[in-house]
Parts: sequence; C-alpha cells; structure tokens
Amino acid sequence: MKKGVLFDNSKKVFPIITMVLGIVLGIALLIMRLNLVAVVNVAYMCIISALIILGLLIFKKLYLWNFIGYIASALSIVIYYAIWGADAGFGAFSNGKAGWTSAGNPLFSGASNYNFFVRLGGNILLVLPCIIALVALFVVGKKSFNKKGTKFFATTALSILLAGTTVLYVLTMNLRSQPNVDRLWEGHDDYLKKVDKNTADKPNVLFILMDDMGYGDTSLNGAIYDTPNMDRIGEEGLNFDNFYSAYSVCSPARFSLMTGRYPFRGYADNVIYPTFDTFSPFASTRIFNSIEMGNNVDGMLGDEITIAEVFQSAGYNTGAFGKWHLGDYGEYLPTNQGFDYFYGSHHVNDMNPFYHVSEENGEYEIVHGTDEMFVDGKKDQSKLSEWIHEEINDWITDKVTNSDEPFFAYYATPWPHGPVFAGDDFDGTSGMGTYVDCVTEFDYYLGELFNTLEELGVMDDTIIVFTSDNGPALEGSTGNLRGGKYTAYEAGQKVPFMIKWENNGGLWEKGETRSQSGVLCDMFPTLIDLCGITVTGTENNLPFDRTIDGVSMIPVLKDDTAIHTIEHPILHMKREKLKAIQYTAETKDVLAREEYKNYKYPVLTENEYVTFKYFRKMQNDNPAFFDKTRKNWLYVISDDKGENYNRTSTYPEIADEMNKQMDSVMNGFKDNRRGINNEYYKNI
Repeated sequence: MKKGVLFDNSKKVFPIITMVLGIVLGIALLIMRLNLVAVVNVAYMCIISALIILGLLIFKKLYLWNFIGYIASALSIVIYYAIWGADAGFGAFSNGKAGWTSAGNPLFSGASNYNFFVRLGGNILLVLPCIIALVALFVVGKKSFNKKGTKFFATTALSILLAGTTVLYVLTMNLRSQPNVDRLWEGHDDYLKKVDKNTADKPNVLFILMDDMGYGDTSLNGAIYDTPNMDRIGEEGLNFDNFYSAYSVCSPARFSLMTGRYPFRGYADNVIYPTFDTFSPFASTRIFNSIEMGNNVDGMLGDEITIAEVFQSAGYNTGAFGKWHLGDYGEYLPTNQGFDYFYGSHHVNDMNPFYHVSEENGEYEIVHGTDEMFVDGKKDQSKLSEWIHEEINDWITDKVTNSDEPFFAYYATPWPHGPVFAGDDFDGTSGMGTYVDCVTEFDYYLGELFNTLEELGVMDDTIIVFTSDNGPALEGSTGNLRGGKYTAYEAGQKVPFMIKWENNGGLWEKGETRSQSGVLCDMFPTLIDLCGITVTGTENNLPFDRTIDGVSMIPVLKDDTAIHTIEHPILHMKREKLKAIQYTAETKDVLAREEYKNYKYPVLTENEYVTFKYFRKMQNDNPAFFDKTRKNWLYVISDDKGENYNRTSTYPEIADEMNKQMDSVMNGFKDNRRGINNEYYKNI
C-alpha cells in the first residue's frame, strides 16, 4: 500500500449515502423547479467540500463518492438555470443598476426568451472555478509523488481551494428563475387585443397613492394639521368614511390596485425586495422573494392584466411616477406592465439599493443615483417630492399639449413611508416634526399639479382619485382606529379615499360623503366603468380568463348602495392567511332572521345597513399582553369603528357563519389559486 493520500472507491456506507443524497437533491431540483431547492443543492456542495477536507485530515483519504455527489448537485444547478433561468446566468455579477433590460439587451432580459446557450454559458462560467478545483483535486489525488508528504499537502491545498470556490459560488450564483406557476399569457393577450381602442370623449385619470398614510392624516378626516389640496379632492368630489386597502402592507396592496385581484392570486402576499443587492452575505435579497412569495415569483407576474395595460390598449397615454415596488427586472418592470413611461424607484426608500430611474419599453437608466441623491447611503432624500412632481408635471403637460389621447397617470409618492424627509423650503415649517413637514410638502406640490391641470384646461375632465396603500407605521394618525400597518385591524387597511370629477354626468354631487365600503381592488372595474372602456365580446368589460375580486363602485358613488355584502366580502389577509372577513348587510334582513327578530339594539334600529367583521384568531395589539390572542371575535363596525367590543355572544349565529365562510374563501383560493377560468382555457 502506498503511503500518503489514497483515493478510496470502496463501498463505505457514509460516502455512498452522501453521493445518493447529492443525486437525489439534483433530481429534486429538476423536478420541483424551485430556487429554494437550488440553494439546498449549493449548501450540499459546501458540506461535501468540507467533508473532503475532513476526510483528508482525519483519514488521509479522498472518497470518490463525494466527488460524484458534488458533481451531480452542481450539474443539476447548471441545467436548472440554463433551462428555467430568468436572466443570462451571470448571477451576482449581473448588475441591475447598469440598466440591463428586457427589451434592449438579450443577455440581461429577465424575460427568459433569449438563447438557451447564453444561459448555459453564463451558469457554466459561474461554477467553472469549482469544477477546475474539483478536477485538479481528482487528478492530484490519483497521481503518485516521490517526495513524502507532497501528495498530502497538494490535495489538502486543493481541497481548501474547492471549499473556497464553492463559497464563492454561493455568493455569485444565479438565483433568478422563471416562476413555477400556472401562467395566463393566452388570456392576457386575448383580452387586451379585444379592448376597444376608442378614446373619444374619455376622461383623463390621475390616481394618487400615498405610502403608509393613515386614515386620519388628512384634515378632512380630522388631522390636526392642514392638507388643503388633498381636502380639495373630497370637498369638490366625494369623501369616503369607509374605504379599505386590499392589504395592510405595501406591495400586496399595489398588486390589488393594479389587477383588481387579492394578492394571494399572484403569490404577492408580502413585501417585494430588491433582487440584486449583491453585497449582502449570500446575496440574500436576490433569493428572498422567490422563497417568501413562493414558486420563484419575484414581483407582479407579467401575465397579470393590469389597469395600466387596459388603458394603454384603449389608446390612453400611460405614465407611472414615484414608487413601483412590484419588481425590478424583466416582466416585473412597470413599462412591461402597461406604462409607457416610468420615473421613480423600483424599491422602497428604506431599502438598499434605492435610486430613481427613467424607464421606457423595459429599458431604464438611473437618473438620480445614490452618490448624488443621498448623503451617506439613504440619509438625505429631501429632493424626492420635488423631482417626482417635476416629472409628472412635465409628462402631463407634454401629453395634453402634444397628444390627442387622454392620459392615465399613476402618482405613487413614496411618502410618508419612513424614513421621512422634507425639502429645504418645508423642513421644520410645520412645528410638528418631519412627518408633517413631508406630508404638507407633498400637499403643496399636489396643489401645483392641480394648477397645471387648470392651466391646461383639463381639470374638470380629469378623474382624480386619492388614497393610501395601507395604514400608518411608526408615525401618522389612525383616526382612533385599532392597530396599524401590517395588522388586520381597522387601522391596517382603512385608509383615506377621495374622488373628484367635475364632468361626472350627475353621478354624484360635490362635497358629498359616502359611508359604504370600497376596497382598493375595486379600482380596476370602477375606473373601467367610469371611463367607458369597452371590450369586444364581454358583458362587463372585465377579463374573461380569470377571477376579478374587485367590484365596481358605481352603486356606491351614485347613491351609497352597499356593494361589499356577504357575496363580496372584504378580506383582511396576512402572509397567505385569511385573518378576518367583513361584509355589510341590510338591517331589515338581519331583523328578519328568527334569532334576531326581537332585537332592539340601536345599531339595528337606527341604521339601514350593519357591517360585521369577524376574526377567527388575531394576535393582541397591546404589547403588555402580547401572548394573548383574540379568538372567535365579532365586531360590529357600524357602531364600533375602534373594534373595542366582542359581539360574538350577541350574534353567535352570524359569527359561526362568518367562520365557515372564511374556510370557504380559503378553500376556493387554494383550489384555484390564480383564479383561472378553466372553461376559457379548455376551449383555446
């Protein structure tokens, strides 16, 4: 027997088990098609490289089976990303901030429609150092050396090199892959082709979306500071007492606004993070979305039909300004989702990286980067309100002046999401801190934008909508509601809502208030109805291949008729779980029930409608009793907007029915997550 390191191919149990595990993991990746499994495979590669070192140091042996397992795992990763990758395969070396696009550069499209061999080559280049180290170790391990100890030291050095290159692979590997979900491209394309291109006498739309603004953060809703331009929308139009976001955190709410669907439909149940923060250990944010959202989804899926795509197909000029927060590459970019132009940030102002881009046709360039935009990272964003205002103001001016088509402008300010900033002319002027300075600065620029609309002569024929994506976080007024951002209590989703349109054809009178509920996902069908957009071959002009959860608010706008009844309840969800369900019923129908016919409670005798909200289980919002939960809890929102009293004992039958309805809703979601009209897809 030769002295030194031996290459061992004997049938020892443990090395064979490690080899089988590597092969199984590789096959699992190719079958399951999940980024998470790719991460497990690369973790396995790290473990095997460590075992190779230990085998040398302890037993002075290299086990062939470890090599085979390592190769099987590495090969499966390369094959997986070559076939199902969502970019060219250069991993952390692909710098999204350079402006690589789905339209202009086939190497960095994110659209998964470029050459397979480009992806294959990119992924091979990333894993090549590992393979070189592995092959070198194999060759040296089989080679004979005359000098005593040379073989041991050479193989030890190469095994350490293998471990190092494997760790490097973890830090640089490609982690973007195609969503492994049911895709709805056929219905998406079919519907948009059938949208009638007719903009004659159609109104413009200016949709203003605040970020983390509480229900009580406008003076019209009781704020202790003035927001005259925000108030003007409600004073000259309608103000809502009970309007809800479709979720209590940013990205899911924006998904619902854009699609008219609850975010569960699109795997969009949580905050979407940047996909190219390559300096974090293990490139963490690059894979966070695909695990947290599930099935490799990195943003709002491109086959969702967005309200912007509908207006674009109808002939409108479409622009988005401010915060996107629905994805940062390929099919997720705003100008691949129906907007002709986008200016702003793909991310949130407390995320890294954060910058402003100018984007058209899926191509973008950074116009305000971190060096000039922020001092010391993210600590000076005082110019954001001014920059966004200038962009939307110039864009609207250009479209009204140089185009015969109306505009759809999505004004998604990043404020007052923290960290809050105010411009030099506003900082310190309110006497109430930077939060209020920030809000009043935005209100000022909103007034300037209104002046532009008036000067252009289009103010009266522009539908102006104002709302927020969810309730307040660290600062802001809930209007004495329970909870806050990221909770299913009222303050999490109940937000300000105002709508103004002078030429509304008598649909409403200015200065009126509506008490019935609306939800952010209602905006999709409502704006289609208000603007008279029609679709050939459909009854209600809505997409025919998928479920639209939103309901047209025309009955509410017209005469305050309830639309969110038991047939169309409002859902309060969190991280793919239904936390609460809410609906409005006519009090006469409640009193007509045998069990309630003798009830004399004021909420039933003094109101035409009564609104119930039911929690099956919800964590207490009082930190002193953080370990307590509210179970089987029924609120009557009509007379208890603060959710102060459990009425389950008063209406036990209704609580039981709502509990069962929650099961029915979630079972429906799980059976057909994307809300696919199977009859449509069966016939195409």
